[in-house]
Amino acid sequence: MPSTDTDVLIAGAGPAGLALAIDLRRRGVAHRVISAADGGFEGSRAKGVQPRTLEVLDDLGALETVQAHSRLYPKLGLHLGPLTVSKTMIKRHPASEEVPHPNSLMVAQYDTDAALRGRLAELGGTVKFGIRLSTYTADARGATATVERADGGSEQIRARFLVGADGGGSTVRRTSGIDFPGTTDESDRMIVADLSLDGLSADRWHVWPRHAGRFMALCPLPDGTFQLMLKLRPEEKADLDREAIARMIGDFVGRANITVREIHWSSVWRPNIRLAASYRSGPVLLVGDAAHVHPPTGGQGMNTGIQDAYNLGWKLAQVLAGAPDALLDTYQAERRPVAARVLGLSSEIYDSMNSRPLAGTKRGDEERQLTLSYAGGPLAPDAAGSPGPRPGDRAPDAAYTDTEGRTGRLHQAFRGTHFTLLALGTQARPAADGLARPAGGAEIRILAVADPAGALRQHYAPAGPALVLVRPDGYIAATASAADTSAIENFLALAAPARTA
Repeated sequence: MPSTDTDVLIAGAGPAGLALAIDLRRRGVAHRVISAADGGFEGSRAKGVQPRTLEVLDDLGALETVQAHSRLYPKLGLHLGPLTVSKTMIKRHPASEEVPHPNSLMVAQYDTDAALRGRLAELGGTVKFGIRLSTYTADARGATATVERADGGSEQIRARFLVGADGGGSTVRRTSGIDFPGTTDESDRMIVADLSLDGLSADRWHVWPRHAGRFMALCPLPDGTFQLMLKLRPEEKADLDREAIARMIGDFVGRANITVREIHWSSVWRPNIRLAASYRSGPVLLVGDAAHVHPPTGGQGMNTGIQDAYNLGWKLAQVLAGAPDALLDTYQAERRPVAARVLGLSSEIYDSMNSRPLAGTKRGDEERQLTLSYAGGPLAPDAAGSPGPRPGDRAPDAAYTDTEGRTGRLHQAFRGTHFTLLALGTQARPAADGLARPAGGAEIRILAVADPAGALRQHYAPAGPALVLVRPDGYIAATASAADTSAIENFLALAAPARTA
């Protein structure tokens, strides 16, 4: 059996696996991406891209393509008997100094996946479809995976790390023995489908809250098709035939002028709500649906998976470059609580669709994921109690003029694979220059601003001259004064290879 070696083997090519592959590719980390599927996902399923994820996609270089296939969320049209009530589901926010992408975008998952695959290809990477991971063994130095090709051949791949991005039924997770506790309600089913239809306006997300034990919504997608979500009664057959779906839609709508022309993709969804007991087992790590599966409400699952990958990518690269292996343990410590909270939020919204369907259409700021924080975690244990930016929080955007007179925005400066060390105030630059640099891994780029103003001063240096280290994933790593840089040095001891004087 032929055998090949790589640093990271990614099993699964959904949004989380693709985001991780892009991040590793731009960091120069050798990796392979395999998928048991014949090609990219064909459904619109996860169609909400949240503001924090838009920032991630901007850094990864996929944002413009995603935006080109997007729209803002329309208002709801609630059909209540003969009445149609207009309701705002997602409040629109103006762009601000701190938040450049304030609004959730509607993007069919097939377009998000395609944008990520396209970006990976631009960087010279590829996905090998039709290759299924059948089993693997793990030891202290890595994992040896056996994969099977569609032509019947097989191959062994030796990897320093194996990442399971292979969905809720993850072979990687099951083989590792990691428990996946939660609930699955086989009696609670929903048809989810992408339709071409005539006779329904595309300026509203049409919702029929209740009808004989059912719920139905038809959401207009950016490409002119509609996504159907139709909750079935417990005893009802889940018939995905076009005539059957058209008949059920007709039962809700009560008029004959809506014609279902074509079904492009369809599936039966059950509330499978689960969270992996661990995100890591030695050289094996989990991202996305392999680690957590969510109800479709709230637009949280795919976003959480992409941000899993964004958290993990730089840490894998740092450990491969010589940083302490314990840095990878912080991946679970930071991301698993986020998934637990998001699961609770999504489940709460889904449950309200049954008991209070109108309340279930409400969305708030938490879903935007801009306030998610790692403060208090292993990389930011002493985050509270000091003025200025809090380690573990998202680093907000701001305009700046550096000491050379060049202008820009912080999020532009953060783009890439590096740490950014903000030296704010004339006394801060010498202290930044005096820091010992890591021997390898991500570089530390200094951005020096003599007189910070506006949002930059408000959010980063309210108490005067300061050093602020920003992680490669756009979260604040540590803050320090010009007189005492120990907090930054302590962070680098955890997150970077050994330093040189």
